[in-house]
Amino acid sequence: MIKLYGIPNCDTMKKARRWLDENGVAYAFHDFKKQGLEEDRLRAWAAELGWEALLNKRGMMWRKLDDDTKANIDAASAMRVMLETPSIIKRPVLELEDGTHRVGFTAEEYAALFL
Repeated sequence: MIKLYGIPNCDTMKKARRWLDENGVAYAFHDFKKQGLEEDRLRAWAAELGWEALLNKRGMMWRKLDDDTKANIDAASAMRVMLETPSIIKRPVLELEDGTHRVGFTAEEYAALFL
């Protein structure tokens, strides 16, 4: 089963979910805010995709971080921040049936994956 990780009120999440629904792709949704995120899962994502791909430096949660944290971000501090504030993770994180992952959404990428 395909899984989609994120938060429901995110515009990008809404686009991804709408695309999956409109194209008949079955998936399970995991809400970071309600269901949390296990450290082991986040570490596995970071090992596969890189922590830089997961950390959303364009969003409101990044802007809320103190300047010292932002200036000195590295793998360890990024993991800590993402575990403390999962909504700072770039969304969506898509888990495919083969166990691989993609982060972010474009209709073109999803079409290449599912159509």
